[in-house]
Amino acid sequence: MTRQPGIAQTLADIGPRLKALRTHRNVTLTALAEATGISKSTLSRLESGQRKASLELLLPIAMAHQVPLDELVAAPKIADPRVHATARKVNGTTVLPLTRQPGPLQAYKMIIPPERNEPDARVHEGYEWLYVLSGRLRLVLAEHDLVLGPGETAEFDTRQPHWFGSTGRGPVEILSLFGSQGERMHVRARSTGRRS
Repeated sequence: MTRQPGIAQTLADIGPRLKALRTHRNVTLTALAEATGISKSTLSRLESGQRKASLELLLPIAMAHQVPLDELVAAPKIADPRVHATARKVNGTTVLPLTRQPGPLQAYKMIIPPERNEPDARVHEGYEWLYVLSGRLRLVLAEHDLVLGPGETAEFDTRQPHWFGSTGRGPVEILSLFGSQGERMHVRARSTGRRS
């Protein structure tokens, strides 16, 4: 069975496309291997065209780069450095990935609707830092029940029972930094206070 010329060319272009996407984002083969669980040699052979692309290989790569699978198969728009991530809905919340490369520490912008206001505490591995941009965020953390306003932050170990959402009086816009293996932000400079 012979493939149509367009299909054969699309398949041949996958390797160079994967390499262009990775190098454009300054991600090493080692970092991508760690993020996907695919060996460095397999990734290298895939990029050079020595290994055929399969769904089992492309799915983890797409997830690591936080791009749709079809962006790996069709020519990705990587010539423009102002590449915009695609927002998605998760349980009614709009989630926009802000981190442009694979890794354990990821940043997100979230818009939580007023309807998400019934606590449903969860526990999982990781560490999270939240910053409220607008609205009022309700955070239930173990036995604490807090309301945070614009400019306020919270950080917590996600192995504690936790939930965050709206107070029910309007949407909430937040920034989230999440370390899947417990990574935290490192603050290297702090203000010593205002000068008079």
